[in-house]
Amino acid sequence: MLVQKYKDMLSGKSVIRELSEFATARGQEIGYENVFDYSLGNPSVPVPQEFTDAMVHMLTEMGTNELHGYSPSLGITSVREAVAASLEKRFGLPYRKEHIFMAVGAAGALAHAFRLVTEPGDEILTFAPYFPEYGPYVNLTGAVLKVVPPDTESFQIHFGKFEEMLTEKVMAVLINTPNNPSGVVYSAETLSRLADLLRKKSAEFGHTIYLISDEPYREIVFADVEAPCVSTFYDDTIMCYSFSKSLSIPGERIGYVAVNPACKDAEDMVYMCGQISRGIGHNCPPSIIQLAVAKALDLTADLSVYETNMNLLYHELMELGFTCVKPGGTFYIFPKALEEDAKEFCRKALKYDLVLVPGDTFGAPGYFRMAYCIDTEKVERSLAALRRFVKETYH
Repeated sequence: MLVQKYKDMLSGKSVIRELSEFATARGQEIGYENVFDYSLGNPSVPVPQEFTDAMVHMLTEMGTNELHGYSPSLGITSVREAVAASLEKRFGLPYRKEHIFMAVGAAGALAHAFRLVTEPGDEILTFAPYFPEYGPYVNLTGAVLKVVPPDTESFQIHFGKFEEMLTEKVMAVLINTPNNPSGVVYSAETLSRLADLLRKKSAEFGHTIYLISDEPYREIVFADVEAPCVSTFYDDTIMCYSFSKSLSIPGERIGYVAVNPACKDAEDMVYMCGQISRGIGHNCPPSIIQLAVAKALDLTADLSVYETNMNLLYHELMELGFTCVKPGGTFYIFPKALEEDAKEFCRKALKYDLVLVPGDTFGAPGYFRMAYCIDTEKVERSLAALRRFVKETYH
């Protein structure tokens, strides 16, 4: 007999993926260059040449067993050492390899983090707007994801609602900064207030409330925006990182868990990740990709195009009368729709070959997301379509 909960999920497919599939089909009709597809957050800038060179060198100079054999369950030791050294140099925390677990992307890192600190029935809190896949990521562990309503003025944390929902059943708080879908970067003030509250409630409840920090967009931060390191604010932080966006390698599925060295039992937690892998079949990321990213830890792709695209869209949206919190990073922007029903707004936009994602799926009805990880030339051409859409539909 098939498991009903997974069968039920067939009727709740990702809205983002469905829109991306629509854009692909429409592109076959009119040419994909004429479809202004803002649906999917797939990095658009080239991989750094140094990463490609490292791959070529390894493939031509190293033995096949080293490149293609199983890695140790916690990850390749030299790679974990390199990640720890990079984090220590950058953020001033005494990371060692014992604090690092190599994972299959940020999703794999989160899969381990949730299982580290929750039992079935425990709660994890996150903040709207949020990445919708957090729902199945958490709920299919047996824990329960609860979503704190958004502060739509700034898309920082709505602390009033947060405190109401922060009960003894909460074992972890999940944050994402820079944020998908809003592009907002949590300020030092926000993170300091969050850390103070977690310390207070941990003491009150008699158990640690862990802070799980999902950081795939950590390197995509715009000019004059400060992006504080979350782990420096709260000892019991579990950092979940992916190289997908910084190096433009989402298909390679590589990231890591980094447990704050100040966290009690930090080393045990990393070894526990190795045991969790045995239960979820999420173990031993590809050896060659681990070795390659270790040679590119302090590099990024040319991420400047994302800020260029953001400024073009933000300026046009403001000119057209939209309400929008200006992104501080990522490659997303999250304006308020021009009618109450964002799903209907996005449906109407399709007539102009503008593929936008309604904010309902992110826990923020009435808003919509644009993933502007596309060529700047295409962003510029899309502005005319956006102007026609607004003028003909709402003026």
